[in-house]
Amino acid sequence: MNYETINPTTGAQLASFSAYTDSEVEEAIAHAHSTYRVWRLSTFKERATVLRKVADLMRQRIEPLAAMITLEMGKLIDNSRGETLLSADILTYYADNAERFLAPTQLKQANGTATVLNQPIGVIFGIEPWNFPYLQLARFAAPNLMAGNTVLVKHSPSVPQCADLFAQLFLDAGADVGTYTNLRLTEEQASLVIADKRVQGVAVTGSERAGSAIAAQAGKMMKRSMLELGGSDPFIVLEDADIDQAVIAAVFSRMINIGQGCACAKRFIVVEAVYEQFLQGVQKALSLLVVGHPIDAGTTIGPLSSARAQDLLLEQIERAVSSGATLIQGGVRIKRPGFYVEPGILAGIDRDNPAYMEEFFGPIFLLFKVRDEAEAITLANDTPFGLGSTIYTSNLGRAQRLALEIEAGMVSINEPLWTAPDLPFGGVKGSGYGRELSELGIHEFVNKKLIRSAADPASQASVA
Repeated sequence: MNYETINPTTGAQLASFSAYTDSEVEEAIAHAHSTYRVWRLSTFKERATVLRKVADLMRQRIEPLAAMITLEMGKLIDNSRGETLLSADILTYYADNAERFLAPTQLKQANGTATVLNQPIGVIFGIEPWNFPYLQLARFAAPNLMAGNTVLVKHSPSVPQCADLFAQLFLDAGADVGTYTNLRLTEEQASLVIADKRVQGVAVTGSERAGSAIAAQAGKMMKRSMLELGGSDPFIVLEDADIDQAVIAAVFSRMINIGQGCACAKRFIVVEAVYEQFLQGVQKALSLLVVGHPIDAGTTIGPLSSARAQDLLLEQIERAVSSGATLIQGGVRIKRPGFYVEPGILAGIDRDNPAYMEEFFGPIFLLFKVRDEAEAITLANDTPFGLGSTIYTSNLGRAQRLALEIEAGMVSINEPLWTAPDLPFGGVKGSGYGRELSELGIHEFVNKKLIRSAADPASQASVA
């Protein structure tokens, strides 16, 4: 397997890197394990010093780091800068809060004491995707490193230079070799890493297919796993919503990262009383978007990440239309170099249409008309996924009530769903399990060790 930099703006291959040899993989695992034996005994202050230095370096190197995201996967340059800064914020967040999050818990006992400690468990393996090249790494590495684990990471083969740059930050920050390790692996080698006895857990962000296979292997090896998989997030617009604001939020949420996000709105479920108004608003907003090179500040539509991503999206659109859906606008290849697709709107999607259950990873709006809120909730939940969701209504109490009925890990009311270091991120159903970010994210791969003591040796002997 080759790891390649292919510029999605032009389609040109710029660099190619071979996967590691088996001996290089073995050496990396050995380093991670030996470093863990030392890192786990370090203080929170010592760990935090390293993470804060990495965060500082990211802020200092924001331009070359952001430029590499844009070069390798086509993200708009302002968004690449934003991702770089958010990643630095996540590192700082865990450096600032990990000791408090992992503080021992004292349990009340009638006779004696009981304490629950949060201790590291070993080397943790992360398998990460291309769509947020630094953000995915930061939210995996930061909590695990602050907990005292060391990490191995297999990043996507399409962003190899982003992966190398991120790993270099830790070395430049003074971390020992083996603290954070980037691995270029084949799928077979990744399976061997999961099976290795020195590796104690695996975290995956990716497709349902990949997550299911990896979780099955981890489970067979009696290892913990955490999965953040796909999503087909509903965006519900009720009849009492501020439609202008709903349109702005809808276009932002669908077009962020050119529609290539797990937790971004994909299915727009609109009550029929405001359906036409919402549709017209979205059509107008899309007409104002500017196609261009993602490095240019004025560009609002850049390329998809790869030829494969472009082809898959166009195939999904064609299949949806041939199965009865209506392509209201867009949804075609833009005639220019690179992997561009014109933002589009699909409507009239029946339940027997493949598009009804699929995740569309690109700038395509799936538009559904419903009679009322009850039908909206039913449709929102009629999906194999359960990651994020959004509700627009002027009645906050109504929104809070409906939020309880949505089968998802996250619900946003009257604002686009987005991420922050202190907000838990994750889903249910086919979207996976476990949580990243916030205090919850640091507890996924720790040992909750109970230490119980009798009040005095005499009472302990009597119990025995």
